[in-house]
Amino acid sequence: MATFLYRVGRLAFRRRWYVALVWAAVLAAIGFGALKAPGAADEEFSMPGIESQKAFDLMEQRFPGATADGATARVVFIAPSGEKVTATENKQAIEKAVTGLGEGTQVATAVDPFQAKAVSKDGSTAYATVTYKVKATELTDASKAQLEKALHDAEGSGLTVEAGGSAMDDGGGAGGIAEVIGIAVAAVVLLVTFGSLAAAGLPLLTALVGIGVSMATIMALSDALGLSTTTGTLAMMLGLAVGIDYALFVVSRYREERAKGRTPQEATGMAVGTAGSAVVFAGLTVVIALAGLAVVGIPMLTKMGLAAAGAVVVAVLVALTLVPALLGLWPNAVLKRRDRKSGKVQESAETNGGTRWARIVLRRPVPVLLLGVLGLGALALPMTDLQLGMPGDEAKSTSTTERRAYDALAEGFGPGFNGPLTIVVDAKGADDAKAAATTIAKEIGGTKGVVSVSPARFNDAGDTAVFSAVPSTAPTDEKTKDLVTTIRDERPGLESETGATFEVTGTTALNIDISEKVQAALVPYLIVVVGLAIVLLLVVFRSLLVPLKAALGFLLSVLASLGVVVVVFQQGHGAEIFGVEQTGPIMSLMPIFLVGIVFGLAMDYEVFLVSRMREAYVHGDSPAQAVTSGFRHSARVVVAAALIMIAVFAGFIGESESMIKMIGFGLASAVLFDAFVVRMAIVPAVLALLGDKAWWLPKWLDRILPHVDVEGEALSRRPETQETPADATDLEPART
Repeated sequence: MATFLYRVGRLAFRRRWYVALVWAAVLAAIGFGALKAPGAADEEFSMPGIESQKAFDLMEQRFPGATADGATARVVFIAPSGEKVTATENKQAIEKAVTGLGEGTQVATAVDPFQAKAVSKDGSTAYATVTYKVKATELTDASKAQLEKALHDAEGSGLTVEAGGSAMDDGGGAGGIAEVIGIAVAAVVLLVTFGSLAAAGLPLLTALVGIGVSMATIMALSDALGLSTTTGTLAMMLGLAVGIDYALFVVSRYREERAKGRTPQEATGMAVGTAGSAVVFAGLTVVIALAGLAVVGIPMLTKMGLAAAGAVVVAVLVALTLVPALLGLWPNAVLKRRDRKSGKVQESAETNGGTRWARIVLRRPVPVLLLGVLGLGALALPMTDLQLGMPGDEAKSTSTTERRAYDALAEGFGPGFNGPLTIVVDAKGADDAKAAATTIAKEIGGTKGVVSVSPARFNDAGDTAVFSAVPSTAPTDEKTKDLVTTIRDERPGLESETGATFEVTGTTALNIDISEKVQAALVPYLIVVVGLAIVLLLVVFRSLLVPLKAALGFLLSVLASLGVVVVVFQQGHGAEIFGVEQTGPIMSLMPIFLVGIVFGLAMDYEVFLVSRMREAYVHGDSPAQAVTSGFRHSARVVVAAALIMIAVFAGFIGESESMIKMIGFGLASAVLFDAFVVRMAIVPAVLALLGDKAWWLPKWLDRILPHVDVEGEALSRRPETQETPADATDLEPART
């Protein structure tokens, strides 16, 4: 592996103009294809195998042409204090507003609250439901403007008017601010780390090229593969982060090799052969973690994982080819200013911050290990109280009309009104379909925890009915989850009594089912991902205990990060610091996201840090000296890489969307714990205690594992290749 990549690095250095032009051509060609490709479709969320999805599929089958996926807006009218919405002036204003809401070519219906009996018992609140013929993403600016105008006109009459529903969705998400913040912080960190504008700019430039190729590819293939605009979010975030990190490690190793007196071309080959080998295997662990998301069984999540894995593969290829090509174009520009001026690269000091820290840990490995493990264990404890769900409008800021509409409906109609359950009755096997639906509705209506049941609505064939059941508790309340389970448990008895069966769906039931499926998939996902990564690390480190230690350390950091997410977003401690206005359940996909993304990044740090220790050990250092040597060469770069990751993820904490804020906080916390506690403290402490045993491998296993030579042992035994005169001419010191 090291020898092959050494040759790749030298070839890219020699053919630098060709390599740079090829990447430019690839970016231009794929970018042109992306511009010509049809726009990405709005991917429908589906979760095969759960009851809520089956019920939704049955509705689409039995109610053909129904706009089940059309946008909706629920407009809430609140009378002034001491008045009622039924008062003459207020009623006229509401009816006028409903008329305005019904105008527009995309509107299907606008239901008058007085005709639909959508008025609270105390008469203070009423709501009108507007249904559109198209999805929320297909609403035109004219339709949105008409909605806003109707709301504004009603407010002019003295009423308080708020609105929620999918029609109010502005397509949220991170609007690029987080990425800009991440890149800005990364630039500062790189500049401090390298002390050179060129050295800091090269990783940023190559990362942007890689992410440009990846995102253009996703856009070009979006229509053919059914990818949505959200599929590339994870790919952009990870592609940017690992792209910077991988180039950072190669450039850092190049500077080390130059300090040893090697020529630019030889230093590039050695950098790609050694650091590049670590990049390949670090990238493979990330790809395994992301591709493993397919285990969960959520099509959208699978596509996101595969798209992000593709972005990581591109980042690896860029680090192995474009980075050495750019080093060939500017061989001295990435060096420190004093080295460029003197024309001589100085050897790095034997003692630096990484060396001093390693010696502290080596002197007191047991206290450091206990402090690290107990500290992360304490942070992980709140994770035992983890409640999964899908936060909705109740988690939004009170400055949004969606949140105020949610609160007004909960106050006027009860907390369960915002999350009604939809019951789909399949009466094909019943003798009397209407009687069967009536019996089922009556039984469910009498269930403890159900406030009201709507009249059943039948399809044209008369064999399927749909009605709603309003719980007495909020959508994210654990009692609502228990109610759904109770209703489903009643099914066998009602089926034998009526000859008809039913299924429970709706947003609330769907969120409950998703949470349960994700929880069930988490352990198999961990087994697959961690198992494959341990095998990969066995090959890399040729050690039995180092991969196991790496996996256990990762689990500690992930559990600790989940614990702090629970503390802030579920229990509310310190929530105001991060702008969390409403606590509640943790997003269902959060554990899977954390495990998948953080595992890949944690193995990045493990490979880069421990591979230098393994390299020193193979070359004759004692176990303690190998740890010190690894930290001397890699600690500063690993710290810089971790700070860049934390900056990229922490930028999302400032977003207004609760779920994005939660993901950013969780990922930033996980990287902080894994890089600075696990890799920088627990890892050297464990290696110090294990000594030579850390690198032990059974002889039978040593025979069957392939030899990949990540540490570049073969390169250290070969004579340095001399440049040809033509090459030497190209390598005159750069003038800056």
